[in-house]
Amino acid sequence: MEETNPPFMEFYKNLFDNHQVSNKDENGANLYEVEEWELPVIDLMRLDSGGFEGANCKREIADASRKWGFFQVINHGVSSEILEKMRCEQMKAFKKTFVEKTSNHHDLNFPVGSYRWGTPSATSLTQLAWSEAFHVPLNDISNMAGVTSLRTTMEQFATKVSNLAETLAEILAEELGRKSNFFKENCLPSTCYLRMNRYPPCPISPQVFGLMPHTDSDFLTILHQDQIGGLQLVKDGKWIAVKPNKEALIINIGDLFQAWSNDVYKSVEHRVIANRQSERFSTAFFFCPSYETMIQSCVENSIYRRFSFKEFRQQVQDDVKKLGYKIGLPRFIL
Repeated sequence: MEETNPPFMEFYKNLFDNHQVSNKDENGANLYEVEEWELPVIDLMRLDSGGFEGANCKREIADASRKWGFFQVINHGVSSEILEKMRCEQMKAFKKTFVEKTSNHHDLNFPVGSYRWGTPSATSLTQLAWSEAFHVPLNDISNMAGVTSLRTTMEQFATKVSNLAETLAEILAEELGRKSNFFKENCLPSTCYLRMNRYPPCPISPQVFGLMPHTDSDFLTILHQDQIGGLQLVKDGKWIAVKPNKEALIINIGDLFQAWSNDVYKSVEHRVIANRQSERFSTAFFFCPSYETMIQSCVENSIYRRFSFKEFRQQVQDDVKKLGYKIGLPRFIL
C-alpha cells in the first residue's frame, strides 16, 4: 500500500541526525506542558439584537482583539452541516497517496502547487513544520474542473467565512471610530484563500512543531479545527494551550490589522504542537487584500511606515529564506 504521509524522517534525515532539541528549560521544566485556557467566547447572535446588546457584543470583539488577539465566535452563520462536510471532504483529500498529492495526479482538481508539506527552508528541527496542507486561493475554487462534492463544500464554506470576516473587520474598524469601506473594497475573493491543514501523528512530538511559532500576515484568520487540540498562543508573556470548542470558530488578528490599527489590535504569536497518537485537521480562511493595497495606520502618529501588502509578503519570504523564521512588523517600524 502506498504511503499517504509525507516522508518527513527521510527527507529531513540530516536535521534529525545532527540536531538535538530539548523539551526542558534551564530549570528542568517542560517547555511544552502548558496550561489549557478557553478563549473568550462571543455569541454573534447578539449583533442582531441591536441597541445596547449589539453594542456590547461589538465592544467584546474589540476588547478580545486588544487583550488576546484571539477569540471564539458562536452562532457565526456557518452551519454545523457545512463544517462537518468540510472536515469529511478534507479528510478524503488528504487520504490520497503522497505521490498523488505532490504530482497532482489525482481527481481533486486543485491548482498546481497547492499542496505543501514540511518546511523547505528548515535548517533546524525547531523550524520544521510536521504538517501538510492544500493552499487554495478562493478564485481557484470556482475554477476547479467539474462540480465535485469537495468544490461545492469549499465554495459554501468560503462564502460564509468571507461574509463573517468582512463583518468582523467592519466592527473592529467601527470600534476605532472608523466607518470605512476599506475592507469591502480591498479584501476580495480574488485576494483571500483557504488552507486545509493536516498534522499527521508525530513520533517525536513535541520536539518538532506541527507549525512553528509565527504571526499571520493578513487582516483576520478564521479557523475551524477538530477536537484534538494542539493550538497554542502567547498570553501575557507565556504560552497557553487553546481548549477546543466544537461549536465555535476561532478568530485571530493578523499583522496587517495590527499595523492598520496602530497596535490597538494585536497579532499574537501562535504555534501548533503535533500529537504523537492522533492526526489533527483544521481549515483556515485568510482575509487578505490585493498585493497593491497600501497599509497605513487609520489614526495619526503611526508606529509603522506605509507599506504595500506585496512589500510585506516579500520581506517575510526573504527573512524566512535567509534566517529560517519570520520577522514581520518590526521590519516596518518608523
